[in-house]
Amino acid sequence: MIELGVNIDHIATVRQARRTVEPDPVWAAVMAEVGGADGITVHLREDRRHINDRDVTILRETVRCKLNLEMACVEEVVNIACNLIPNQATLVPERREEITTEGGLDVAGQKKGVQEIVRRLQDCGIVVSLFLDPDLKQIEAGLQTGCNAIEIHTGRYALAKNELDQNTELNRIINAGKMIVDAGLRLHAGHGLTYHNVLPIAGISKMQELNIGHSIISRAFMSGLREAVAEMKRLILSVAKN
Repeated sequence: MIELGVNIDHIATVRQARRTVEPDPVWAAVMAEVGGADGITVHLREDRRHINDRDVTILRETVRCKLNLEMACVEEVVNIACNLIPNQATLVPERREEITTEGGLDVAGQKKGVQEIVRRLQDCGIVVSLFLDPDLKQIEAGLQTGCNAIEIHTGRYALAKNELDQNTELNRIINAGKMIVDAGLRLHAGHGLTYHNVLPIAGISKMQELNIGHSIISRAFMSGLREAVAEMKRLILSVAKN
């Protein structure tokens, strides 16, 4: 069975647009679990642009499925993770000017530092995953860190402009996935996956976890908008009836 991790960062993005209390990502996590999510994924960024410390604290207390904390390799967030003890930590690259994570972690260029963070998190009882491009050099470096899983960055696959380019990227992901599985690690994937492109990725041999956020949250806004408007309209019209 492939596990579905639902990334709820964009719920917090909408909340932070008005610096108010809604929509609450904690409430969103409950709804995602009710819908069948096997995991809740949140990215605690250094600039706290969406998910914040309050969110991860309450989510750790309330989430009943897997809590996956995406995080940069920085001391402050590592310390938070070691205190929080999420079920899983996924090490990702992070640049303040980016809109969303733009690629995989460069493990080959900082292997010693990543190894140390992997060890610290594992010593706290946290399963550690690395978010890597389907680049065999990076995958090989990732395997040497002692991590438990590798999540393949599917962004280039998702952004492919035509079938040929998409198939090329899919084959890169398949080859990287085989390398990960052959090494005995869990195979995960995510970034840019939608209702239209997820099936080929889900069909990769030994795929164990897919992390999807933007597409699911976007669909939820659209599929629930009609009823939300109707509910507000009923509420307003109830004044006239009284």
